[in-house]
Parts: sequence; structure tokens; C-alpha cells
Amino acid sequence: MYRTKTCGELRLSDAGSNVTLCGWVQRVRRMGGMTFIDLRDRYGITQLTFNGERINAELADKAAHLGREYVIQVTGTVAERSSKNPNLPTGDIEIDATGLEVLNRSDVPPFTIEDETDGGDELRMKYRYLDLRRSCVRRNLELRHKFALEVRRYLDSQGFIEVETPVLVNSTPEGARDFVVPSRMNLGQFYALPQSPQTLKQLLMVSGFDRYFQIAKCFRDEDLRADRQPEFTQIDCEMSFVEQEDVLTVFEGMASHLFKSIMNIDIETPFPRMSWHEAMSRYGSDKPDLRFGMPMVEVMDIMQGHGFGVFDEAAYIGAICVPGAADYTRKQIDELTEWVKRPQIGAKGLVNVRIQADGSVKSSVDKFYTPEVLMNLAERMEAKAGDLILLISGVNVTKCRKQLGELRLEMGSRLGLRDKNNFNCLWVIDFPMFEWDDETNRFYAMHHPFTSPKPEDVKLLDSDPGAVRANAYDMVINGVEVGGGSIRIHDSELQHKIFEKLGFTPERAEEQFGFLMNAFKYGAPPHGGLAYGLDRWVSLFAGLDSIRDCIAFPKNNAGRDVMLDAPSRLEPEQLDELYLDLKPIPEK
Repeated sequence: MYRTKTCGELRLSDAGSNVTLCGWVQRVRRMGGMTFIDLRDRYGITQLTFNGERINAELADKAAHLGREYVIQVTGTVAERSSKNPNLPTGDIEIDATGLEVLNRSDVPPFTIEDETDGGDELRMKYRYLDLRRSCVRRNLELRHKFALEVRRYLDSQGFIEVETPVLVNSTPEGARDFVVPSRMNLGQFYALPQSPQTLKQLLMVSGFDRYFQIAKCFRDEDLRADRQPEFTQIDCEMSFVEQEDVLTVFEGMASHLFKSIMNIDIETPFPRMSWHEAMSRYGSDKPDLRFGMPMVEVMDIMQGHGFGVFDEAAYIGAICVPGAADYTRKQIDELTEWVKRPQIGAKGLVNVRIQADGSVKSSVDKFYTPEVLMNLAERMEAKAGDLILLISGVNVTKCRKQLGELRLEMGSRLGLRDKNNFNCLWVIDFPMFEWDDETNRFYAMHHPFTSPKPEDVKLLDSDPGAVRANAYDMVINGVEVGGGSIRIHDSELQHKIFEKLGFTPERAEEQFGFLMNAFKYGAPPHGGLAYGLDRWVSLFAGLDSIRDCIAFPKNNAGRDVMLDAPSRLEPEQLDELYLDLKPIPEK
């Protein structure tokens, strides 16, 4: 055997036993005639001691000349450590080495392989196989493994069956862009990589599988950010003979199970339900962070008509009350104003109103407002002495709400109210069925074309489609959408009507989704489902700011794998075989 123990399992109770360990050299320390080595494997770190007085000169010299990341095999006796390390599980023992074999040498690594590394993001991505040796990164992947096991355990207990669906599917241009794959056997035609297994899991419901799930790879060719990658993993689920409340109950049960089994946290169920309209009006986001208060309040009736042109011409005036921030300095207020004026936020400016310690009110627009009006504002905001009211206005209601919502999150962060160790879960429901696009002059599905409208709103499809609510729901935790789904349309006639509202011609609908419509003719049950973002869940549990750190081999912000140097150009022979004639790439 290469080893009899791992580097993470030996304890003081093992003292006196002879062992063989294998691993990577983390660190070498030489002190007189002694050489100390920290040996690392996936399971932990064990200190090795080479005592020059007790071993032969050749072995002592070999140990003294080991380099970082050398792969070695060592034999020796477990001994109590004289200088214990309380930060290591193995910190009470060391190995009094009697044998050493170098299994593989290593070049000097491009960065230190420790939790506090000196390697930047791009460098660590290029050498990701080295980055994965760091315990902090490895723990994220171990958490991911445990998470997937608990998902399967819970869903199996609820009667779900795991079914794999194809990775080479047809292209559906609605929604995000597809990644496409040319077919050599069918020249001029292309597969697409699935954005989700949506239609396939609906077909499984038609097939009578009743409860399906899959931990599925999905692909979207869209711009990247911290919580997006071109390929990602979702926990894809579907159920037959259910209404919305049935789905919510099963999957908040799953969330509760995951919190308890992985984090040992008891999450109270049922989760609160909040309508999309309330989320947008009170928090400026369809994924509100409810770990703290500071809801947005519309104050048009109080602040308009007093000669302040910015407000008098606005279509929206909203405010948040920041507790205990009335002592913000002029410099801090100016910095906040510049923050909201950044292109990422896009506000024109910021008005502030302070509630002084004596209860009086002072604002940046005192010359336009009487103390009585400002006191009315303070009462509306339920502001107390020492609080700061911040106001944003504009002519576009939706944009203003989003701007104020971003400011709310920023103030929550500055005040330390967004603790990653606190978790607040809720369902956002009753989304609009459609969203209008002025550029193309048509409606788009807010979720996807197979989402069912609320039964009571079906009558509005012809008269007022913009008012139709979807039977859709998102699970939100700490301001992160960790999953979403809907009750699906199972009636062919209603599905054709939705396609019509989305601008599909009958021919186009048949070409792209005829297989699904034909399946519905053979008895489709009422069904609905949900998809969780596994990467987002794991990053939330790990307290990460980016999903990249819980993916073994992620892409960078440009969608590139700098380790594999992908994507890359194909050889001309490969292109010829596919009859692809690529145009010259324009210079940037």
C-alpha cells in the first residue's frame, strides 16, 4: 500500500503506532539538525519530524532538500508533539520519520498554496488544479458534494425519480442565446445545448412519471456576472397533479432539510409569500433582501407642489429611512450622492432629511419645504431621532425603484445589516405573465412560454394582456434568487393562445414546439415544477460572493477557460468537414 493513514486522521491515541503517509509538501522548516515538514493531502496536514541525530545522513539530507509541492511517501512512528498546534485536528501529534521516498518532484508553484494565497484571480484560474489544493477551495467542493447528496436523499424520500435528459437538443431562440453545435451527419443543421430541460421534463409528465428530478448541466450564452457562468448546474424538478401551493410546500421542505442537514440551522416554514408588485414597490427588486428593514415608501403626495422643480416634475419620489445615520457628515452624504450617480445605478441625485437628536428636522432642500412638511415626511417614514431619510426621484418609475432599491442594499451593507450567517427565506409570487419591449414592439414571457396564467386572469389575455399574472414563483434567500418555477400550461388551446400573444405565427410555433403540442393531445396532466440553482445555493451556504469559487473548473468574466485555453479556433480541416465557412473576425 502507498499509505496506511491519511494526513487528517491521526490523533494522540495513535501514539506509538507505525504509519505510512503520502501527500504534498506544504512547508519545510530547518532548525539546526532538525527538519520539520508539513505534509498535506485532501484530508488535512500532519507534521513530519526528521531528527538528524536519529536517522542516517542520506535520509536527513534528502528531507532537508525537499521543495514545496513535492509528492512524497514517508514512514515513521506517531509521537506526541512537544509544541502543539491547537489550530489543526492533528496538532497534538507528529510523525518521527524513519523513511522517505520522493514520488514526484515539483517546480516552484506560481503562487503559495495556502488559504491566504498571493495569487490573483487570473493566475489561480490558469493553474486551477493547483488552486484546488487549497483547503478553502476544497471545502467548497466538499460542501457541494454533500449538498447534492442531501438533495437526492430528500427528493427520493418525496417519491421523485432521477431521469437524465439529452444535452444535444433543438434551439429555442426565446430567452437567452443558445450555444450551438454543428452536426457533421446533418450538414447545415445544428444542435443546441440546453438552457434548461424545460420541455423535456414536461414530456416526462405526459409520460406519467409524476415526480421527476435531475441535477442537470445547463448552458446560456449570456453576459457574465458574479452569479452567472456560461455553464451551470440546476436542480430541475417537475410534479404532476399539483397546484402552486403543493409545489411551494414540497420545495420549502427541501430548503428546510438542506439548512438543517448541512448547516444545522432550523428554518421556520412555511416561508412568507410576497407578490411581485409588493416586492418592486417596497424593495425595488423581485428578489428582496429581508434580513433588514428600510422598506421604500412612495412620498409623491407629501413632496410635490412646493416649488422644488426636481420633485415637481417627477413621476416617482421614493424614500428610505436609514436608522441612526443622521450624524453622517457632509463628505459622507456627498460620497453617497456620487455613488447613486454612477452609471451602474443611474440616479440624477440624492436628497437627504435628518431627524436631529432634539426631534427637529433639517434637509438639503430646506428652502423649498416648511418644517411641517418635513415632519409629515418623517411621520410617513416612521423616522426617529437620529435617523436619516434618503430620497430619489425621476420620470421613469421602474428605474427609480431599482435605483432606490440598490441604495437600500448599499446602506444595509454599510450598516452591517447583511450578515452572511443570517438567512431570510421567502417566496415571491404573482409575477406579471408578460413584459413589454418598446424596441421590438411586442410582449415577451417574463418566465417562459409554458408558464400558466392565473386562472382568474385568463379572461384578460385579449383585453389587457399586460395585467395578466403568471402562476409563477421564485424562492429568494438573502436577496438571492436560488430557484424559481411555475405551474405549466397543459391545455393545447391555451398554449396556442399564449404563443399568439408572444408573436409566434402558427407555423413558427409548430416548428419549434410542435412535439410538445402533439404530446399534449394524448392526455397531459396538470403539472408544475421548479429549478434551483445548485451553484447559487452552495455559494450561499459557503458565504461566497461569486459562484465561481464553488465550481471545480469555472470560466472567467470573459467566458474563457484560461486553463484549457477555451474557446479556441478549429483546424481548417474540421471546418471543412462541417462545411462551415467562417467570415473574417472584425477587429475590435
